[in-house]
Amino acid sequence: MTTDDQLAFTNVVKLQELYWGKKLSPVETTTLLINRIEKLNGKLNAFLECSFDNAMESARVAEKEIYSGVHTGLLQGIPIGIKDLELTKDLKTTSGSLIHKDFIPDSDSVVVKRIKSAGAIILGKTNTPEFGLLGETKNLLGDHCRNPWNNSKTAGGSSGGSAAAIASGMCPVASGSDGGGSIRIPASFTGTYGIKPTQGRVPRPNLIPPISSHTSQPGPMARSVKDCALLFQVMAGHDSNDIFSLTDKVPNFIKASEKGSSVGIQGLKMGWTPDFGFAKVDPQILSICEKAARSFESLGCSVENSDFQIEDPFMSWLTLFSTGSLASNAQYWPDRSGEMTDYARDIYGLASNFTAADFSRGVANIQTIRNELNRQFEEFDVLLSPTMAVPPYDCGEPPTMIDGKHTEGSWECLPFTYPINSAGYPAASIPAGMTKDGLPVGLHIIGKFADEETVIRVSAAFEAAYPWAHLYPTDKINS
Repeated sequence: MTTDDQLAFTNVVKLQELYWGKKLSPVETTTLLINRIEKLNGKLNAFLECSFDNAMESARVAEKEIYSGVHTGLLQGIPIGIKDLELTKDLKTTSGSLIHKDFIPDSDSVVVKRIKSAGAIILGKTNTPEFGLLGETKNLLGDHCRNPWNNSKTAGGSSGGSAAAIASGMCPVASGSDGGGSIRIPASFTGTYGIKPTQGRVPRPNLIPPISSHTSQPGPMARSVKDCALLFQVMAGHDSNDIFSLTDKVPNFIKASEKGSSVGIQGLKMGWTPDFGFAKVDPQILSICEKAARSFESLGCSVENSDFQIEDPFMSWLTLFSTGSLASNAQYWPDRSGEMTDYARDIYGLASNFTAADFSRGVANIQTIRNELNRQFEEFDVLLSPTMAVPPYDCGEPPTMIDGKHTEGSWECLPFTYPINSAGYPAASIPAGMTKDGLPVGLHIIGKFADEETVIRVSAAFEAAYPWAHLYPTDKINS
């Protein structure tokens, strides 16, 4: 690995140590990452829109502040990618759609405002499927977003661009959002770390499109747990313009991430669930994830089989998710459906036919899942499962069989993620191992409502015991 490669994969905490030690400047880091994006983005399509001139100007400001001893925020001088569902003032926001291919907002989303206030340097907008509607990142704006570990494979979605950018060393952190697994799916597929917050932890009044607050949350993605916690700390907190955002005091996620040893989690009780009672799972994925889950026993935790069982809530989840998105984009449906992807037309077609009774059943299903999770959390501190039921698959070709059984749709690849969105509980995907083909696999860590701190503590301890930061796909993306 070259020195430039090593620097491209340096985490936020180390970068800031180098800045304040006058051994590296934000201008040098930003220049390196811009060069890297120019070199790699044509292969991976992680960024839809770049903002290099503004990034360099922000880097010069950050450098001047740091060299003058002025602290401005938790992400001072750190280059970042912003998922292209977030409004960015004077920077194109496409939402992955031809309809918005030339849209330039006149204001920032709350998340972007907070990221800018923390001193981050925005490199550009990361790729997403149209309106964030798919667990794979493809749209009509260009090529598939591809996986840095094997560019014939998908990076997942809908935060696939953010995950691919982080995994390939184009940026150390990026924003994502998760309405049915959209942070955790690509985190699992690319060997990165991501957190879906508790519903309402991060406000979303200005998101384009404002998908139903029943299921979706902006959240952080990174290569390390602490970097993720830093970005999460910046993003979280009540906003009066979002009536669904939590009013609780924001926990100290950074402190939770610093408990990176078994001492921080000794005595915790963990439940292992291989299938939620309904999922088909690839045997190789199941083996890797169960081994990772059982490894917590060596860290001083108890790991027992969970009896968590629910009926597949996919249609209930889809009712809420799709109708929320359709409501946000009603002005385009069906008059501009000819400019939409096949999957957007399919989802909005379904959504337009759901009844009020269907919606009511979807809302009721939220409490059904919460009741079952609450029963589990009377016994366990966290639940563990695979993040995905399958390894990364070829772009545009989800498997038609899982463990020898036929699938009815691509959603059967992600049976562990959308139920947690329905419930609104926090969950993270952490790298747990590699398949025999050298593709990443994620372990799913699910926490109690509003208890991201425990999810982060568990993640940090696992990371310390089984580090992955030294694993890079550089040979593959540089070939």
